[in-house]
Amino acid sequence: MGYTTINPATGEQLNSHDTLTDQELDDRLHTAHTTWATDWRHRPVRERADILKAAAAELRANSAVHAQRMTLEMGKLVGTAEAEVELSASILDYYADRAENLMAPVELPESPGAMVLTEPIGIIFAIEPWNFPYYQVVRVAAPQLAAGNVLVVKHAESVPQCALAFAELMERAGAPKGVYTNIFATHEQAARVTADPRVAAVTLTGSERAGAAVAEQAGRSLKKVVLEMGGSDPLIILEDADLDHAVQAAVFGRMFNTGQCCVGSKRIIVVGKDRGEAALRAFSAEMAALQAGDPMDPATTLGPVSSQRALDLLLEQIEIAGKDGARVVVGGARIDRPGFYLEPTVLTGIDPTNAAYNTEFFGPVAAFYVVDTEAEAIQLANDTSFGLGASVFTADTARGRRVAAQIDSGMVFVNQPVWTAAELPFGGMKRSGFGRELAELGFGEFVNRKLVNVAAAGSGPWGPSPEMPQT
Repeated sequence: MGYTTINPATGEQLNSHDTLTDQELDDRLHTAHTTWATDWRHRPVRERADILKAAAAELRANSAVHAQRMTLEMGKLVGTAEAEVELSASILDYYADRAENLMAPVELPESPGAMVLTEPIGIIFAIEPWNFPYYQVVRVAAPQLAAGNVLVVKHAESVPQCALAFAELMERAGAPKGVYTNIFATHEQAARVTADPRVAAVTLTGSERAGAAVAEQAGRSLKKVVLEMGGSDPLIILEDADLDHAVQAAVFGRMFNTGQCCVGSKRIIVVGKDRGEAALRAFSAEMAALQAGDPMDPATTLGPVSSQRALDLLLEQIEIAGKDGARVVVGGARIDRPGFYLEPTVLTGIDPTNAAYNTEFFGPVAAFYVVDTEAEAIQLANDTSFGLGASVFTADTARGRRVAAQIDSGMVFVNQPVWTAAELPFGGMKRSGFGRELAELGFGEFVNRKLVNVAAAGSGPWGPSPEMPQT
């Protein structure tokens, strides 16, 4: 298995990289562990934070280069890629600015002499996807490097240039060798890394199949895992919502990153038959109006999907949905041009017997539903094995909060499609995974919260110390 760059806009193979030998892999793990044990964990927090700040500055200084690399390898619209660069830099800054506070000891006033220390645990093994080649890495790297852990990263096989570029970025920012380690590893080697006693924990963003395999492997070694897997996010438009605003938001939520987003608005649910018909007409027209083109051109509104394999899977899923009774309102076919382009597609008439009812369409395909009541919308939103994100549109924000409280999901946004920022915890429930990334919750996933309880000399065998001297 090689790591290969194929331009999705043309289908042209540009380069390829061999996987590591087993000895090379072991050498890199040895370096990472040695760096953590002898250097990185002991560095002042401020020094670690300064390296993150330098990495953020480097990203911004070369934003166009980094963005074009993403567009070249996975077809992301260049404007979206530039936004990803800025988001990644902001996450690095967020943890750099807060690292000292996040690492500060916390006294327990109800038990004099007791405090909780935050300490790193070692090597974190991160298995990352292709759809957000910088952001997905940064949301692990920024908090964990700030905490004093080191990172070994297996990136997706289709974005090797992005993988190498981020490793070089950290080196230029001043990270010692072994703090951030990229590996071009096979799946078998990844399993070895997971089981290696020098590795403290594992995090994965990817498919259910990959997540289940990694969780099983890590479980055998009694290692903590954070998983972010698939999503089939509902976007509910209640009967009091501004329809034009909600439809525009639904198109954005479905088509961001050409629909290749775990938290994309994949199921559009409208309350009310008449409003549902109007919303379907408007939504379908907006989808059909997107123009395929070179993703490097800022005027392009529809880029390619990431690979021939991704395109073939989407076409197969659409065909099966049609055979099971779904209606293709617009789209449904490959676009006749070089590269991996799919017409923006809207499906209706999907009932629970249709395979599409439980399918995650990872591309420019939306499932559209119309229901009669708010209760039916909530029931439909929850009738999925996934639970990553959701959206509710309403003129009454208090009502939006009440509906959000009834949705089984890790994140619910009212009057917006799901989005992300450094200060917002990201993660799901059910088969979308467990654990959180970003914000303070993400920082705390892979640290040791160590209790240190100090009693005065001569104290009894248990209970609080009767008199603690001032320190």
